[in-house]
Amino acid sequence: MSHSVSPSPFPPPRERFDDPFSVPLFSLPSPSPSANFPPGFLWGAATAAYQVEGAAREGGRTPSIWDVFARIPGKVFGGDTGDTATDHYHRHHEDVALMAELGLGAYRFSVSWPRVQPTGRGPASPRGLDFYRALVDDLLAHGIQPMLTLYHWDLPQELETAGGWPERETAHRFADYAQLVAEALGDRVELWTTLNEPWCSAFLGYGSGVHAPGRTDELAALRAAHHLNLAHGLGAAALRSALPDRARLSVALNPAAVRPRTAAPEDVDAARRVDALATRIFTDPMLHGRYPEDLLADTAGITDWSFVYDGDTATINHPLDALGINYYAPTVVSGTTDSRPSRTDGHGGGERSPWPGADRVAFHQPPGKRTAMDWSVDPTGLYDLLTRFAREVPGLPLVVTENGAAYDDKPDGEGVVHDPDRIAYLHAHLDAVRRAIADGADVRGYFLWSLLDNFEWAYGYSKRFGAVYVDYATQARTPKSSARWYSQVVRSGQLPPF
Repeated sequence: MSHSVSPSPFPPPRERFDDPFSVPLFSLPSPSPSANFPPGFLWGAATAAYQVEGAAREGGRTPSIWDVFARIPGKVFGGDTGDTATDHYHRHHEDVALMAELGLGAYRFSVSWPRVQPTGRGPASPRGLDFYRALVDDLLAHGIQPMLTLYHWDLPQELETAGGWPERETAHRFADYAQLVAEALGDRVELWTTLNEPWCSAFLGYGSGVHAPGRTDELAALRAAHHLNLAHGLGAAALRSALPDRARLSVALNPAAVRPRTAAPEDVDAARRVDALATRIFTDPMLHGRYPEDLLADTAGITDWSFVYDGDTATINHPLDALGINYYAPTVVSGTTDSRPSRTDGHGGGERSPWPGADRVAFHQPPGKRTAMDWSVDPTGLYDLLTRFAREVPGLPLVVTENGAAYDDKPDGEGVVHDPDRIAYLHAHLDAVRRAIADGADVRGYFLWSLLDNFEWAYGYSKRFGAVYVDYATQARTPKSSARWYSQVVRSGQLPPF
């Protein structure tokens, strides 16, 4: 089957893999009121499998760690689960038609590992793959570029029972899974992402325990971080071996736009510690083939890092075609002598910290507007991250793979959902992207989080991030005002006055 889609905004794969930064720069026009974003800029929206698919027991799918975690009393708000979610599994034709109506150029979705490989080992499930084949074919038929993420937190429970991400074997299982998906969909998907926000998988899942699988062990969290890095490298190599030359590889990270509360040395050092744990623990091995020395020193009281084998960082440092950046709010910290410092870090209120080696760091809520997640609205953090990585890895294209906000959206008496706060949020953050491009950052695309209201992890269905309102009782979809506004930006490539 042949399909017609817009050309990929990423460069052709490199002929040489010894230089990870040899990607040619995108040719950018000079910013002007009539050309706010570069030609070919990729506009999309994103979702994740467990948050939208539902059909938790259909097609041979087995439980993921989130299926099990959500059933532990008190772990998810209201006892909610992703069993039905927004029923994307059955309604994907309707959802793709809605994407086309909005003019989206791309859809970033994740594959459910336990739907495709139910035990985390062995051959793929044909029924599981058939769902993604149908979804991708539908996207391509509507001229929408599929961007496939292999892992968005739904580890097959059987692999967690065997030890999960703290065990090295899980990284090898991920590489096998990556190859299965590539062999099935590589003829029609060009944009591939290995992992989504491995920081959350490692430190919220195994450190603070506020995400699945709910373990609270700082050593396990650090081991999990390394094995997620290793899974990225092994998975990227498996993808390269199985995919056509036109395929483009990326990873989606959530680096912290971390800021010291004051210029005091203890606050600056607190920011350094958090930057190492939130950002450089992933970017340094992925982009530079090493772990940061200060991270190793900060965590020396927890581990000697002997779980990092010779050659691991070279494997992790697999050449990429783009770096995905997820951003919602900045992180403000200070140093403290308090043995139980404040932790308004936006990552849940668990008793245990997700910051091993940073026990004497306090987190602070910046002043100003906040979203329904109680996260601050500050687009300067997105600008800072884009320009930071433009400097750090010149020549590697950047993509904003997630950005958005939750608000308490409700239909009015006529069924219309007005969300002016989200429009203001998106306008400000898109303006930050535009400014970063004007200042030399090679940003190729932007993906709104999220297309649909959905299961928001430990918050259940209590938080709405979608540009499209979902009535969970009927599954009816209603585009919010922000969806119509975003559609105008997508179609024009211009950011209107605000």
